[in-house]
Amino acid sequence: MFIYEKAPAKINLMLDVLHKRNDGFHEVEMVMTMVDLADRLTLHDPGTSRISLSSQSGYIPLDDKNLAVRAARLLRQRFGVNRGVHMHLEKRIPVAAGLAGGSSDAAAALRGLNRLWELGLSTAELEELGAEIGSDVPFCVRGGTALATGRGEKLEALASPPRCWVVLAKPPINVSTADVYGNLRAAEIAVHPSASGMRAALEAGSFEAVCDGLGNVLEDVTLKLYPGVARLKQVMENLGADGVLMSGSGPTVFGLVSKEEKAKRICNGLRGFCEEVYAVRTLG
Repeated sequence: MFIYEKAPAKINLMLDVLHKRNDGFHEVEMVMTMVDLADRLTLHDPGTSRISLSSQSGYIPLDDKNLAVRAARLLRQRFGVNRGVHMHLEKRIPVAAGLAGGSSDAAAALRGLNRLWELGLSTAELEELGAEIGSDVPFCVRGGTALATGRGEKLEALASPPRCWVVLAKPPINVSTADVYGNLRAAEIAVHPSASGMRAALEAGSFEAVCDGLGNVLEDVTLKLYPGVARLKQVMENLGADGVLMSGSGPTVFGLVSKEEKAKRICNGLRGFCEEVYAVRTLG
C-alpha cells in the first residue's frame, strides 16, 4: 500500500518576538498560512523494520538530520511499532528558505505514518508529537491559517486570508534561523506588528487590511546580515506587489498580489534578479 501526503509551504503574515524564555527559546506571536507550493511525500511498507528516505533533491539530508526521518523514529519509538517505512520525498519547496519546508515534510510523515501504521492518532496528538520535532511542525500538521504563540506550538485557528496570488522569491543564499535569532535583541524592538490587527483583517476578509498589517520583526536582523534580501524586497515593492514581507527568518520574500496578470508581470521582473521565483495561490 502506498500513502501520499502533500507538504505545503507556509508564509508568515506577521511575526513578532516578545522576549527570550528561560528555556532558551523565544516567545513569539505569529500568524501563518499555507500556500500552494508543496513537497510530495510517498510512503510504503518495505517489508522490513528499516526506516529510509530517498529524494530527487541533492540538497537535503536523507538520514536522521532530516525531520521526516526524525518523525518516523519518534512515532516508532513512542508507540512500539516494529514495522519500517520507505519514504520518497519529491522536493519543490526551496531549502532553508523560511517557508517551513522541512517542518511540513515532518508533518506529512506524521500524518502518513499514522495511516500506514494504523495508529489512530488524532490531529491534536500529532501536533503534540510534532512540537517535539520543531516549533513549526504542529502548524504544518494542522494547516490552514492560525495564530501561533509560545515558541510556535500553541495554535488558534483563524479565518483564511482572501484568495490572492503570492509571489515567492528566494535569493541564492541560505539563512541560519539560529543565527538570526541569536542576533535579535527582543528588548530593543521598536515597532511590533499587531496580531489582533491581522486577526481583524482576516475576519473582515479585507485584502487591503491584510497587506497593511504585514510585519516581521526578524527582517531588521536578516536584512542587515544579508543585504541581498533587502534589495530583493525593494525590487518586489518597486514592481508593484500590494504587500511585501520576508517569510520567517528568510531569505524568501513574498508579495501578495490581487490580480493574476500583475503576479505574472512581477514574476517576470524578478527572474533576472532571482532564479527561484514562484507564483502560487493562498490555500483556503
